[in-house]
Amino acid sequence: MPRPIQVSASILCADFTKLGEEIKKCEEAGVDSIHVDVMDGHFVPTITIGQIIVKAIRPITKLPIETHLMIEYPWDYIDQFIDVGADIVSIHVECYGKLKASARRPAQYPKAVDKIDVRKAKKDIDRIKQRGKKVFLVINPGTPLCLGSLLKDVDGVLVMSVNPGYANQKFMPEVLPKIERLRKEFYGDISIDGGINGSTASQAVKAGANILATASYFFGSNNPKELVRILKKLRPN
Repeated sequence: MPRPIQVSASILCADFTKLGEEIKKCEEAGVDSIHVDVMDGHFVPTITIGQIIVKAIRPITKLPIETHLMIEYPWDYIDQFIDVGADIVSIHVECYGKLKASARRPAQYPKAVDKIDVRKAKKDIDRIKQRGKKVFLVINPGTPLCLGSLLKDVDGVLVMSVNPGYANQKFMPEVLPKIERLRKEFYGDISIDGGINGSTASQAVKAGANILATASYFFGSNNPKELVRILKKLRPN
């Protein structure tokens, strides 16, 4: 039976001058979680926000907070984000493998690998689970499905449908076969992040995604409650 569709609001496109009101908007609209994009200027070319924002919003919402760690050394920060209130920790598989030649230098993006060190990744997965939190593995567009036995250990997989680092990017339909293949072998949550709107969300759900992460589409809407309602009505077939 298909998993119900969930909507995750990425605060990357929220108005930070009134973040408390923006979080309240998420709750009133019926979103299922708050998505926090953490970028370090190394794994991706931009710098965004960190632990202090997660700590600030934790007391004002009961919604699950997902910290999407787009950072070079996630293992150095896992406990810090859990300590300030993260419910879901999403870590990039590219941090656990040898980067492709086109992505090895500090200023070469996007990061991508062909395979990962399963034992190294498993160590961090276990660490997150031992803290009682959920863990998602994140895959960039240029990285193939190379999760192997790790699928049985994680709560979800987040498939990037843009190259990470910026908001307002165009959806990459070439990632849809990756989702289709993943859904055939994985029964957990499959999230998609990047360029999600009314049209692309339908494509993603048909491919097998059940969590839609949306930033500009949600926060730019004049009727976010209706937007969430429509997204949640989407079905695979």
